[in-house]
This record gives sequence, structure tokens and C-alpha cells, in this order.
Amino acid sequence: MEQEPKFPSPGTNPLGHHASDRSVDDVATDPTQAETGSVAVGQEAVALEEEQIKDEIDIQIDLLNDPDWVIRREAVITLGEMGDERCVEPLARALRDGDWQVREVAIDAMGQVGSPAVAMLLKLLRDWEVRKYAILALGKIRDERVLDPLMLQLRNDEFKDDAIDALVELGEPAVEKLIGALRDKDENVRKSAVRALGRIKSSDAITPLIDMLGDSDWYTRLTAAAALESIGDERGREAIKPLLKDPDMVVKMRIERILAKWKKPSLSQPTNA
Repeated sequence: MEQEPKFPSPGTNPLGHHASDRSVDDVATDPTQAETGSVAVGQEAVALEEEQIKDEIDIQIDLLNDPDWVIRREAVITLGEMGDERCVEPLARALRDGDWQVREVAIDAMGQVGSPAVAMLLKLLRDWEVRKYAILALGKIRDERVLDPLMLQLRNDEFKDDAIDALVELGEPAVEKLIGALRDKDENVRKSAVRALGRIKSSDAITPLIDMLGDSDWYTRLTAAAALESIGDERGREAIKPLLKDPDMVVKMRIERILAKWKKPSLSQPTNA
């Protein structure tokens, strides 16, 4: 009598091993496979996270078209916080938004994106309509590419105040360029540089500002004295004293006020009983 051929049961393989036999022991003895599996899982997680970020960026970009300015404003803030280079172009469009409150946060958002936004902002400098916002946004980015374009705006009467604000925002990285601008042939550039240095309050600017006290323009002398007052270094106080005999009455009066103010004891200093 012939015996019926035996077929492997669902739980076994043709070699007679159960499929579950390898699930623990083989993995435990094969660290390479376990490591490969972990890498694959990690890569999948990263890919999923990137996809979620991409989806979120698209959602926020769509919200920039919402008729409610509050929603547009929140979308701009969110895009800035994401700091992704894909946010640059949408934020550039937000600089043209019809509501000033949206444009204002777009400036900060561009600054948060940082260096990836520089090329777009430099391009926007050529557009009078958004130049002011581009200048202010550049002042929020610590990138060497922003300095020369901002210094160039000091020659523009309409936008020089915005450029000063941007350079002051940059702070110390702008000091060297501003000190160099004190020797510029353009009187307005020299004045703007003095104003910016006084607001940055860098000790490196003290000696160059003292030199500006001898400028032929009375307003430059006055502004240099005010800048030294702002920095508050003792060298500045001694340097401005000769201006008490300045030929310009306005300068003399301002120096008198500065020196009088300098003599007053600081509120942080204890007075003698």
C-alpha cells in the first residue's frame, strides 16, 4: 500500500524548520542583520519626517492667500520658524502683502531663514517697492554678503535711515566697514557712519570718532560728539571738551549739555552719606 506523500505544514518550510524558529535566535546571533534593520527603520522615520515638514510648508504657503490678514500673518511667522530654504520665495511675496502687519513679520521671518534668503533679498534691493523691507531683513542675517549692499544704501537719501537701522542690527560685524566709511568723500555717508557707530557703541570706534570731531561740517562734529557720549568712554569726554570753543553755536550748546550730563553721578553709583 502506497503511503501518501507528506507535504509541509503551513508552519514549516521545506527543510523542516518552523518559520518562527529564526525570529529570536538567528537575529540574536546575527548583529549585522539587526543593525541593518535599525538603519532601515531610521531612514524611513527621517523620510516620513521630511515629508511631514514638506506637507506643512505647503499648507502654510496656501494660507498666505487667505483673505484674513491674521491668518496670513500667522502663516508667515510659522514659515519663518521652519527656517527652510523652500520658504524663501513665499516669504519674499509676503513682503508685498497689502497689510503692513504681515509685511512686518515677513521681515523677521526672512531673518530667521538666514543665509538661504540672502540671494533673494539682494535681488529685491533692485525693486523700489520692497527695498525698505529687504534692507531691514538683511540686517537680521549674519552673512558677509549683506555688508557691502547695506553700505551702498547709505548713499541713498531715501533709504539711508533704513540702512543705518540694518547695520546697527548687525552690530559688531558692521563696525569695520563703518569706520572705513568715516573717510568717504560723500558727506552724507560719513554722517550716517557716525550715527551708526554711536548706536552700536563699539569701543573700536572711539578713536575714529574722536578724529571726526575735527570734521569741517558742524553737524558731523556734533553727531560725533553725541556718538562718543553714547559710548560713554572717558576718552570721549576729554576729546569733546575743546568743542566748547567751537565756532558753531549749536555745537557749543550741545557740548555743554553733554558735559553737564556726564558730570551727574550714575544712579547705579552709591552716593556718600
